[in-house]
Amino acid sequence: MALDSNIAQYDAPEKDLYEVGEMPPMGHVPKQMYAWAIRRERHGDPDTAMLKEVVDVPELDSQDVLVLVMAAGVNYNGVWAALGQPISPFDGHKQPYHIAGSDAAGIVWAVGDKVKRWKVGDEVVIHCNQDDGDDEECNGGDPMYSPTQRIWGYETPDGSFSQFTRVQSQQLMPRPKHLTWEEAACYTLTLATAYRMLFGHEPHDLKPGQNVLVWGASGGLGSYAIQLINTAGANAIGVISDESKRDFVMDLGAKGVLNRKDFNCWGQLPKVGSDEYATWFAETRKFGKAIWDITGKGVNVDMVFEHPGESTFPVSTFVVKKGGMVVICAGTTGFNLTFDVRYMWMHQKRLQGSHFAHLKQASAANKLMLERRLDPCMSEVFAWDDLPEAHMKMMRNEHKPGNMSVLVQSPKTGLRTLEDALEARK
Repeated sequence: MALDSNIAQYDAPEKDLYEVGEMPPMGHVPKQMYAWAIRRERHGDPDTAMLKEVVDVPELDSQDVLVLVMAAGVNYNGVWAALGQPISPFDGHKQPYHIAGSDAAGIVWAVGDKVKRWKVGDEVVIHCNQDDGDDEECNGGDPMYSPTQRIWGYETPDGSFSQFTRVQSQQLMPRPKHLTWEEAACYTLTLATAYRMLFGHEPHDLKPGQNVLVWGASGGLGSYAIQLINTAGANAIGVISDESKRDFVMDLGAKGVLNRKDFNCWGQLPKVGSDEYATWFAETRKFGKAIWDITGKGVNVDMVFEHPGESTFPVSTFVVKKGGMVVICAGTTGFNLTFDVRYMWMHQKRLQGSHFAHLKQASAANKLMLERRLDPCMSEVFAWDDLPEAHMKMMRNEHKPGNMSVLVQSPKTGLRTLEDALEARK
């Protein structure tokens, strides 16, 4: 196998299994690997659902690529996979175990015989959309609408929480070399999701000068939404739940910040016409007035960037302007969404679901990172053994502002190259 002459040369034995952090010879694929595996009978909190196991290294099809995972991103997909919610991943892929993880940075280690764009030794980040590529949506339409569309690491059994991961070649993108392995691993899922939400739903694609309300502004999704909105010349109004996060969000470029604990209009909508509804309505108008204090009197937001779901959706559909859009990609506080439909139909508002991104959108977002226009907002890095605890912190909403990663083959934080990783192991 021909290798790029720029790849570091090093001596390593050929074995069937390597310890985590131990580097095989470039391009040598062992028979087995370590992984954090979930099994159906263990569905529950991540600290009991995810256990270390030795499993077979996945075999490649002609368009597949095997990536040595240097670091992996921690996001809510892992929590959902552990819990088996909103559906169990086993109901989809039918495999005996599930390896979660939908973000990673690593090194191309082997390629299928029809892969042309990538070669062994390339350093990459991975976006999490997969499809079969042979229907109309994948060829001239929107691959996210393909009947074969699936999320790697949630709807496939071979995610990034393992030494090696199998992906489709179209999932790969160049890794920003100015970032560390853990920084490069933390951003693709949330950044590409935010990019499609803001720019992927014409004619409500974000335009300069518009105003966007961003829920969870200090989290992974929110931190990229704020930066993308600012980069586009629009105005972000961030919502937080802790005053300690205000400066973080403002420093990202938000025009203003609201603390949702200053208001009491959260949860499912009370019955329209009831006394409880009147109380909710008054508090929601108070929240809307606080938005006006930032945007200007009478200026409602053009878009609401939604992902909490059940607790915030009634307010989102009320405060967005006539003809505006509420775009939602998740339901981290619950899936039973309620709203006063009168304000939707009479004010002709759009309620838009959004789900990750296709390659062109992910690449456009990644280009902004390659050009150093965005900060990955790396907040916390976990050792391999602490991967379940990282997901517990996320589930309990105890994680720090920004995005989290876990080290896999990278032996410590702060490393940017394969040479760095090899030197750190000496």
